[in-house]
Amino acid sequence: MEVFYYNSSILYIHTPANSSIEGGDITVYERCKAMPIPLFIYLGLQFINMFLGIPANLMVLWLLHKNKGDSSTSDIFILHLAILDVFFCLIPPLEFANKLYLTTSSTWYVLRFFYGVKDSSPLFLSCICMDRYMAVLHPITFTELKDRSHRKVCTVVVWLITLAYAVAKSVDTIPNFAKVFVGMILAAFAFMLFCNVAILRALRQSGPGRDEMHPVKKRAFKMVLIILGIIVFNYFPPVALMPFYDYFTAEVLNCYVHPVAFGFMDFSSSIQPILYLSREKIPNARCCCFKDRGSGNPTNPS
Repeated sequence: MEVFYYNSSILYIHTPANSSIEGGDITVYERCKAMPIPLFIYLGLQFINMFLGIPANLMVLWLLHKNKGDSSTSDIFILHLAILDVFFCLIPPLEFANKLYLTTSSTWYVLRFFYGVKDSSPLFLSCICMDRYMAVLHPITFTELKDRSHRKVCTVVVWLITLAYAVAKSVDTIPNFAKVFVGMILAAFAFMLFCNVAILRALRQSGPGRDEMHPVKKRAFKMVLIILGIIVFNYFPPVALMPFYDYFTAEVLNCYVHPVAFGFMDFSSSIQPILYLSREKIPNARCCCFKDRGSGNPTNPS
């Protein structure tokens, strides 16, 4: 078991070691049979993520399409983040079969690719924060660049980085590749913290009185604060636990710590669209069914 742990260059529950699990004669469940509850918590969160995250992200995509004429400059990043999350939310059936029944190595390549795509979602979150930061702190430059062409280029670059990262994680041949994930999360956290402090400072200085705060700055601060919260509560725990790995046995680390930490990280694929939808006005579907008696136009029943 010691060889199993120390040969792993990447975290086990998201990417197991090449030597002991992939293509071996036992499943992940059999290896963690002494403490199976965290594994089932992880799988449960993944299935909740699938049934909740897919419709929520599709709703986000629908709203972005419907409100195209009144869109925000950040919508292009929100759209691609929703596509990424829908893509990731498709894996629970394969993951369930792989961890409980399969011992082949081929499925791990597919799952690691999906994990790599998910690991890169903080890049899109950082793009949203950058867009809001520019809108509040550098409004003149922001207005000059409002044609969004540079945002499309930024989106393409992020996708290229995401796919390159996912492929590298899938093949699992780069030593200490987990440090890339750690660096990405820490960089995103530091950048979003900087954006929050800068926007908060600008928000407090808006208007002659502190109670007169510009609504655009308020919305920008709220968005960046929500994204920072997602990073702290969903992405930061696996990274924060890394300095303490030497205090855990291999079994506890791989069968208890990692499933819980990564389960809540993956659940961000549902939390992100739900938080977005909570900020948007979702059209009432009943409006199309109720007509104003006098004019024949749709009317809001509420």
